[in-house]
Amino acid sequence: MNQRCIANESLNATGFSYTLSLINGKYKMTVLYTLMEFGVVRFNEMKRYIGEISYKTLSSTLKELEADQLIHREEYPQIPPKVEYSLTERGKSLMPILDGMCEWGDNNRL
Repeated sequence: MNQRCIANESLNATGFSYTLSLINGKYKMTVLYTLMEFGVVRFNEMKRYIGEISYKTLSSTLKELEADQLIHREEYPQIPPKVEYSLTERGKSLMPILDGMCEWGDNNRL
């Protein structure tokens, strides 16, 4: 049996590390969960739902998730401006992980 040696390995080379780099951040998983639960959501709806997040933090979190192609931003040319957010197919592929986290939390809540 061939045993792996930690001295020859690097966490940065793992799929775990890559996935974590996309979802790591105080509110990224919360935003993804919100979109998983409600589908298409407007900025202020999300802000109200999450509660404690600042406008600036929500805005930067959404921009990062969009840059990583996990969410889609749809802007409508009207006054007042209307912007909606939804999960991309890539973002939807994370949903089994979120579902597992939700199930674990429901089963292990103290």
